[in-house]
Amino acid sequence: MNNKKILCIVTAAAILVSSPLFSNAAPAKNANIEVTTTSMNQNNDCIIYQPGFFYESITDEIKQRINGLSYKEDCTVPYEDLRYLNVLYVDFNGKSQTGELICNKAIAQDLVEIFYELYQAQYPIDKIKLIDEYNADDDLSCLEDNTSCFNYRVVSGSTSLSKHALGLAIDINPFYNPYVTYPNGKIRITPPGSEAYANREAAFPHKIHKNDLCYQLFTAHGFTWGGNWKSLKDYQHFQKSITK
Repeated sequence: MNNKKILCIVTAAAILVSSPLFSNAAPAKNANIEVTTTSMNQNNDCIIYQPGFFYESITDEIKQRINGLSYKEDCTVPYEDLRYLNVLYVDFNGKSQTGELICNKAIAQDLVEIFYELYQAQYPIDKIKLIDEYNADDDLSCLEDNTSCFNYRVVSGSTSLSKHALGLAIDINPFYNPYVTYPNGKIRITPPGSEAYANREAAFPHKIHKNDLCYQLFTAHGFTWGGNWKSLKDYQHFQKSITK
């Protein structure tokens, strides 16, 4: 391990230990924090935004976890364009958890800033796991209410690549913010079981709307919300267009 690699790990650990996350002022009220640092030992480009919030290039360890799953054999997105993110979040039980995301490098800074603000506000997120833990099955991940970003796949019901395939889209609390389409004029709501949450006039927890902090943060960072689309509604979905 070279000096830069050691410095990245030591710096992250020092910031975390000295941070208010371990004091009575912790945003998540003294919940146990377990910050993932194992992947940090292979790169020297780790960017630490705040304690528990960092991103880095895709390591060999992460490649082994995603190859053949979210990173499919025909994936045209080079590893160099992707970043691995570590974030903290408050789950539905009010406990602090560590989450993992993979995204396009163009939005990595946006995401650590957004998730840091959500964490400070104790905005509840059910879970944040790599979609590979669900065999890169988007339907299963959404059914489990998992927040995720990169997955090399096409848009459901089409042959066009999704923004998720580029790591430029993220789905937040998808079970409570379903995907609503109208194939052949008939309403289709996914994931199964989330039908009640397609009624956006109803009051229920974890609903993303224009007065919601999640909506406000993502749109402030230049993301568009699928809940504003006309021909369909993707209430869980935020995406960002990048001009090269």
